[in-house]
Amino acid sequence: MNLKGKKILITGADGFIGSHLTETLVRRGLDVRAFVLYNSFDSRGWLDQLPPELSGSFETVAGDVRDPHGVRAAMKGCDLVLHLAALIAIPYSYRSPDSYLDTNVRGTLNVVQAARDLGVERLVQTSTSEVYGTARFVPITEEHPLQGQSPYSASKIGADQIAMSFYHSFETPVTIVRPFNTYGPRQSTRAVIPTVITQIARGARSLKLGALAPTRDFNFIEDTVAGFIAALEADQAPGEVFNIGSNFEISIGDTVELICRLMGSRVEIESDEQRIRPEKSEVERLWADNAKARRLLNWVPRYGGLEGLERGLAKTVAWFSDPGNLRRYREGYTV
Repeated sequence: MNLKGKKILITGADGFIGSHLTETLVRRGLDVRAFVLYNSFDSRGWLDQLPPELSGSFETVAGDVRDPHGVRAAMKGCDLVLHLAALIAIPYSYRSPDSYLDTNVRGTLNVVQAARDLGVERLVQTSTSEVYGTARFVPITEEHPLQGQSPYSASKIGADQIAMSFYHSFETPVTIVRPFNTYGPRQSTRAVIPTVITQIARGARSLKLGALAPTRDFNFIEDTVAGFIAALEADQAPGEVFNIGSNFEISIGDTVELICRLMGSRVEIESDEQRIRPEKSEVERLWADNAKARRLLNWVPRYGGLEGLERGLAKTVAWFSDPGNLRRYREGYTV
């Protein structure tokens, strides 16, 4: 599909991945409508921090995916939809699981229902590698069993199933993109990479972290964005689920050591109880098989393997270490 001449709605455009998607599509000269969470501060999240030259280059609509009327109004006139709006913090899902059902499951229902009624040409639903739980086999293919090991992951499983049910029931052109552990500039310090970088950048010599043994497949933000765009463009994407991961596994502990080396720092590590998941809720191993995305989307990670991770981390360190960016993060924030 040629994206030129198409109007693209991005829900959750004010967030980490959504803002990068918005920026990339706008720089490509595409027609973007950014759907952001309404608030009384008139804040558009990370969209407020985009370079000045992009000001006025895209439309912004404030609302809430939990409101079907607002979702439908925002989607009118749009050809393509990238649905990213969600609650994503795992610790917060332990405290307020009901809000995850409202936002992630019912919010997704509102989006796919509007897409069906309005006849959109393509809807990309954002999933997460957390839906797989601890790997039963590696690398993890799209056929891996789904395991809700936290209220967050359970809500995302529900959202994915709702979205795909509309493809099977009504032929709504739904594609599910399943990113693995995206990292990069603008990410919340609830995630391990930003919290390590910001603590070191503030001069800490003792890091407060959670479990170090679990492994992750870290995917640099530029690769994740490219995966979303590829899912919009590929004619064979509807009705399919795609892992967007680097196909490289590394422990959190080794990742911390790599960041320390890149930042020229030697630190001690303290256990932070706020970051320790309940034992049966911890996802011990994630490692993506990305063969399907390579084959059907023609998507290939540019930051794969250890060398690619080092390059992505170097860019991330440079961004977070900038005093102007570092000031945007509250010290000790974890959720």
